[in-house]
Amino acid sequence: MILSGGKVAVHGHSELAERIRTDIMNGELLPNQRLVEADLIQRYQAGRAAVRMALVELENEHLIVREPNRGARVRAITLEEAIEITEVRGALEELIARKAAERVTDEEAEALQLLVQRMRVAQEALDIVQYSQANRELHQQLYRIARHETAVRVLENLRAQVVRYQFRVSLVPGRMDVSLHEHVAIVDAVVRRDPAAAQAAMRVHMASVVDALRQMPKDGLY
Repeated sequence: MILSGGKVAVHGHSELAERIRTDIMNGELLPNQRLVEADLIQRYQAGRAAVRMALVELENEHLIVREPNRGARVRAITLEEAIEITEVRGALEELIARKAAERVTDEEAEALQLLVQRMRVAQEALDIVQYSQANRELHQQLYRIARHETAVRVLENLRAQVVRYQFRVSLVPGRMDVSLHEHVAIVDAVVRRDPAAAQAAMRVHMASVVDALRQMPKDGLY
């Protein structure tokens, strides 16, 4: 249902949780920002019960923190936490890459190659925003190809927690060049239907992300 001002009414706490989760990932809701029930009801045109249930769901995913007598806020992640989360994510991304190489269809292989081309165009234009968007879509395409629901469910949560750090990593000088090379290797292995090579290429990529995080200054929470 479209409401005045272009707002879309939310039906059910799961849909609301997804909307809030997306806004956290997109940076519309910032670390340590308070999530006041009345504001959420108005922002998402949702009922009070749906808001409360959605906050419970997001707390279980470690995306928000609820404190007695203080309400809820977006959880801020330390650099140390971001590194740990990325290390865990790396093991699952390797599994996804292996499964994708085992299960990819010709149409899916073509879609991956088109995404790599988008990343290359953005890299040549030094367009970090477009590069990051294509990067995210490429990983999501690998998730769909892998057809491993449990790994994808956990990965989506892990990525949501560290999305702001991922963007900061992309700002490191020369990072897009390194990242593009790594993603080309991953896609080439998947397209060749070589599970071992795909897993190895993903391992190199995720280790590179962890190394980039370790080189970042410890100057705040994200």
